[in-house]
Amino acid sequence: MEKGKEWILKVEEAKSRDVGRGIARIDPDVAREMKLTPGDVVLIEGKKKTACIYWPGYAEDIGREIIRIDGVTRKNAGVGIDDKVKVRKAVAKTAEKVTLTPTEEIRITGIEEYLTSVLEGRVVTKGDRITINIMGRQIDLMVTGISPPSDAVIIGLTTKISLSGKVAKEELRIPRVTYEDIGGLDEAIKQIREMVELPLKHPELFEKLGIEAPKGILLYGPPGTGKTLLAKAVANETNANFYSLSGPEIMSKYYGESEENLRRIFKEAIENAPSIIFIDEIDSIAPKREEVTGEVERRVVAQLLALMDGLEERGKVVVIGATNRVNAIDPALRRPGRFDREIEIGIPDKKGRKEILEIHTRGMPLAKDVDLERWAELTHGFSGADLSALCKEAAMRALRRILPEIDLDAEEIPAEVMEKLEVTDKDFYDAFKSMTPSALREVVIESPNVRWDDIGGLEEVKQSLR
Repeated sequence: MEKGKEWILKVEEAKSRDVGRGIARIDPDVAREMKLTPGDVVLIEGKKKTACIYWPGYAEDIGREIIRIDGVTRKNAGVGIDDKVKVRKAVAKTAEKVTLTPTEEIRITGIEEYLTSVLEGRVVTKGDRITINIMGRQIDLMVTGISPPSDAVIIGLTTKISLSGKVAKEELRIPRVTYEDIGGLDEAIKQIREMVELPLKHPELFEKLGIEAPKGILLYGPPGTGKTLLAKAVANETNANFYSLSGPEIMSKYYGESEENLRRIFKEAIENAPSIIFIDEIDSIAPKREEVTGEVERRVVAQLLALMDGLEERGKVVVIGATNRVNAIDPALRRPGRFDREIEIGIPDKKGRKEILEIHTRGMPLAKDVDLERWAELTHGFSGADLSALCKEAAMRALRRILPEIDLDAEEIPAEVMEKLEVTDKDFYDAFKSMTPSALREVVIESPNVRWDDIGGLEEVKQSLR
């Protein structure tokens, strides 16, 4: 939709390969009307303003009037998925100087020159957050100054990058995980968005219908499949405060303290709504009451039931529980009005494994011989956590190769040593040999010690089998 020289477009999530590159893919029909060519700068305005480099949209997006931007860009524009943004073509000059403030301390010699080479071609506006990957470590940088002052500037090889000595503060209660950081769970994301995002962003829809918004969601599946990650992504995408708790944090040896811990977290979440309360391993704090002998567990289950029934703030506080033993949970918690929806999070298939590998190698300097398609095929039975561990172990093996060149007593690592880091196919193979997929860990195959002579009769059958 055109508005003067602005177009109003709907925001969609970026594809995994586009994350962290500072690009926007726009519906090809709209891009044609805007007279955009690849490499042009577009200004994106939501609650805040940011800028991106335009890249051609996908064939599947033709006629949909959408713009695909990653989670960091959505934060910079102050919007979420399905929100509308104003988009217009802009002209950006190469910056003379850009001042960046890290959210944590960086200790690398020649970091300014390294950042110039990494960020070359990126378009930035003052107030933007940029995420870069250094040796497998994700670092956030805030753009705190640009010269000459402008709506947007491009970082070129002549741009002087200045790193501020201060460390920028982050919003600790809101996780940084986005939907693009989750692979192989498209159906689960769709369900959880419908159950959580809609009530948190538009509670008036439920008021109009005269129904209560969902209060709870139960995620169940094997360990390491992305249940916690999914809950964090929802909290981030909805700008909700995130409260994570597990059994040991709640349980106490003192009478009444376990229930008090639960009440305190729920009270804090309600006061700071919109909020998401995530209860990991919920079966450990809310087991079936008829199967437990301890009085504490029964009181905690009763308190949790009472708290979930008392969530009167319509849609502003959502409880997400996670477990790998769904049938061990007290049945009273699983009725509608408490945990309204149960979503299974399973072991990823080949397509999901490839997505997860692409996510975990996104900022990794991969050698040309690494074929992620092949590794997705070889890693049958691997969970998301297993694949993450595989990528980390492969990176560690690459790091061990250049360790002799690193002076461990030096405060900072030279940038030229960083440039030599490269993860090869052999690193992945060596890491793969040392791993057992968690989904198959409990399956033990034992070769029986039985010989043909131990079987009496059945000569014809034995002959056929031979």
